[in-house]
Parts: sequence; structure tokens; C-alpha cells
Amino acid sequence: MRISINVAHHAWPEGPRGSARQLERVVATADEIGLDTVWVADRLMRTDPARSPDEAVLEAYTTLGFLASRSERVRLGAMASPVGLRAPSLLIKAVTTLDVLSGGRAWLGIGAGYADHGAAAMGLPAPGVPERFERMEDMLRLAHQMWSGDDSPFRGAHCDLARPYASPLPLSGPHPPVLIGGNGEARMLPLVARYADACNLLDVPNGGATIRRKLDILAVHCRKLGRPLGDIDTSVSVRLRPEESADELVAHCRHFADLGIGHMVLVPGGPWAEASMRTLAAALPAVRGLHREEAAGTKVAYLDTYRAPAFGGAVPV
Repeated sequence: MRISINVAHHAWPEGPRGSARQLERVVATADEIGLDTVWVADRLMRTDPARSPDEAVLEAYTTLGFLASRSERVRLGAMASPVGLRAPSLLIKAVTTLDVLSGGRAWLGIGAGYADHGAAAMGLPAPGVPERFERMEDMLRLAHQMWSGDDSPFRGAHCDLARPYASPLPLSGPHPPVLIGGNGEARMLPLVARYADACNLLDVPNGGATIRRKLDILAVHCRKLGRPLGDIDTSVSVRLRPEESADELVAHCRHFADLGIGHMVLVPGGPWAEASMRTLAAALPAVRGLHREEAAGTKVAYLDTYRAPAFGGAVPV
């Protein structure tokens, strides 16, 4: 089992002047203890009604570029970029640039996004759910085309590109892994089966019934395409409590491994603290020995053969 962290909160006690130092501390520790990925939230403002909209929020890809310059091993990505936040070609270019400058450590993490007041506040488009999924499939198709080096005209449901240039190509091969975030059974999981290397599910507090159902449905979609479920890195985003011990975290991870999850993405209730990072370091050796139930002893084909090249990653639907 893999463990990653999501740097979703940027309101450090020392304020904006401490942001660079705190981010450098977090990513250096992630590198040192062997975490899989440092994810960042991709939004322009706080939309959670339980938090102030004035809370500090850093732009995702600028932040990821900074993290790349302060790390050597850990992978980097956004969890997850809403399809309406950037033009498809711009997001693909940003991920490709991150991959090149990080030495092949980038993810493309995307989701359908939310219909909330944040879009109106920031002057962003807020299409309905069907259109968001159409735009998402446009993005996925375009990413695979551009990363294959094919610059022929692209025609999607909502975007047309006369010649989608992709130079330089990403360093990671065959391309940066693609993660889709969301639980939707009708549209999201079929897109995961067809286009993605990984998925990120929500931790619904019902004893794992929802996660088992989602993975069973995903397996059906994979079989229809002749693809083994083991090809997909199954992850879940889970809240890490400040008082949680290493033993409790290992037990938590074991519970999800038994459900069929192979990758834990931990999210604290605020900025990452040193005590929480120490808990992760203490838990990691035991967590690495866990295997997701439906693929115990079987490796996730794409990501377990992935190696970064050396120098010379409202309601969800």
C-alpha cells in the first residue's frame, strides 16, 4: 500500500510569509520518509461553508512547480483539477511542464468539479453536470493524443484544436499517470476504466459498503474493456486526526486494504504539522506491507513499473 498526503490547507500560523518555508518543510519530509505523492488542492478560494472564504489558498500549479524545485523523489499532482478551471490544452501543458522540470514526477489529476458559488465569485464557467462530464472526456482524450505526439486536429464535444502541439513531450513514460477523482457510477467510473491509471474515492462512513460497491462497479466497466482492475491504482482520501497514533493509522490503512484500496491519501483538518509527519514516518514500514484484498500479491501494473527518469504527479460526481 502507498501513502500520499494532500496539502489542502495553506493558512499557516505565521501567515503568507511562512508559506514557502512550510511547503519546503513538508515536501522535504515527504521525500525523506518515502511518501508516494504530495498532492495539492486545486481551487482559487475556499468554498467549504465551515471555513472562511478569506482563508489563504495558493494556486495549484505554481505551488507544484515550487515543490518540484525543493524535492527529488516524491511525485507531485493536483487533487483534483476541475475541468472548468483551465482550458484543456493549458492544463495538459502545465502538467507536461511540471513533469519535465521535476524529472518525470507529475500526475494529471482531474475531476468533474463542483457547481458552487466559487465559480461565480471568481468569474469561472459553471456548466451543468452533463456538460462537465463531456468536457472531462474531451480533456482525457486530448491528453492521450498530445502525449502520444499526435498533433493532428482534435475535435471534442466542447473544444476544437487545429494543431495541438506537445513539445516537449513528458519525461515519464508512456505519459504522466492520470488520476480521476470522484465516486459517480454512471459517468465517472466508466471514464476511469477507459482513460485513467488511478482513481480517488471518497471515504463514506458506512463500514466500507460504498467503497466495495464502487470498486465492484469499476471492475465491471474494466471487464467490458478487457482491462484488469489491477491495472488501476485504487485510492481513497481520508482525514488524518491530529491525535491519531501510528498504530491507529496502520489499522485504518489495513481496513481500507481489506476493502480493495491500494493507496491512501491523507488530508489533515488544517496545515500539515510536524507531529503528523512523524506519525506517518512511524506507520510507513507496516503500511508498505499491506496489499489490497482483490489484488493481494498482484502489483498495479502501470504504477509499479513506473520509474521517474534520471536527470543527465456542492457534491462530487
